[in-house]
Amino acid sequence: MRDRDAPFRDRADAGRRLAADLVARGASADVVLALPRGGVPVAREVAGALAVPWDVLVVRKLGLPGHEELAMGAIGAGDVRVWNEDVLRGSGVRPEAIERVEARERQELERRERSYRGDRAPLALAGRAVLIVDDGIATGATARAAVAVARAAGAAFVAVAAPVASPDTVAELRALADRVWVLQAPVGFYAVGQAYERFGQVSDEEVRAALAGAEGAV
Repeated sequence: MRDRDAPFRDRADAGRRLAADLVARGASADVVLALPRGGVPVAREVAGALAVPWDVLVVRKLGLPGHEELAMGAIGAGDVRVWNEDVLRGSGVRPEAIERVEARERQELERRERSYRGDRAPLALAGRAVLIVDDGIATGATARAAVAVARAAGAAFVAVAAPVASPDTVAELRALADRVWVLQAPVGFYAVGQAYERFGQVSDEEVRAALAGAEGAV
């Protein structure tokens, strides 16, 4: 068994290690929700270990203009939006620039919903215990938006799990989610990819194939 703090080989390895930790800790859920695209291979392993159905929860990071890798916020279904005030403060970004970013990402969110699901309705969340899974959490804007979307859909209990996350972000999420599960929270963490040996992009085709498999297993 690999050391808990060892780098993850890839997202599947991270998912298996996270799943084993969740099972050992007695975690449970009615539904697992993957944050696409990177969270899909991780969530698939977690859902299999917990023997529950899984789905995707599409949210979009709002990248700071000129520094798109840095999240100034995130959006989700139902006009949910959250802001990273620490990033926005002193950024000098004008409101109209923020609006352009949000409009563009809203279009992409809707495109991905159609692309991933087709005519299939999302799993019902009302009254259920939901576990949101990603491949890692840096600023936390996307995870916070996902928690807000799940609560707006009527989830009775919302937990978040990831193989790796920023310690500061974990503390922030614990004020919003009912439970937060993280394998690694290294000091100085700033990018999810630094915890992985292989961190290639997950394609839309891979997400659709995974979802097709999930639908057949439920």
